[in-house]
Amino acid sequence: MTSSQASQAYPYDEKFVHFVVLFNVDEDYFECHEVMEELWLEEGRSTLYQGLLQAAVGLHHWRNDNFTGAVKLFSQAENKLTAYPDDTMGLDLSRLRADMAGSLARLRAYTEGRPAADREAEPPAFEAFRLVVVDETLRELAKALAAIPYDRRVHPEDD
Repeated sequence: MTSSQASQAYPYDEKFVHFVVLFNVDEDYFECHEVMEELWLEEGRSTLYQGLLQAAVGLHHWRNDNFTGAVKLFSQAENKLTAYPDDTMGLDLSRLRADMAGSLARLRAYTEGRPAADREAEPPAFEAFRLVVVDETLRELAKALAAIPYDRRVHPEDD
């Protein structure tokens, strides 16, 4: 099979599909970072990949109560992803940007309210959001990959 035929048969890099599954199915944002960073480096440091990576790391920080880190990463992701059309790489980036904006508003109300009396009393509870997949091919590839047990997908060398 030529590389042209391979790209037609598999239009998305396997690491990208794995990122989507880790993000949406496993909610393993640390592994999302690991997978996407590798792809980001291989593909010439794309700002699209970097923005997606930063969205995952923002969720990782938020889940671990690093609210300032979450604000920083979501803000950086927003800045990078605004340059891309709403429908990019099979994902609904407008929905992702809206979800990050909503999360940022809640996180900033907690982290940036000064003085303490003006700050939200309780930190915002972690609330995951999903990457909305708008391309049927990507949806099917992600579904097939998600059917493989997590440990075999993430740590195949342990088999």
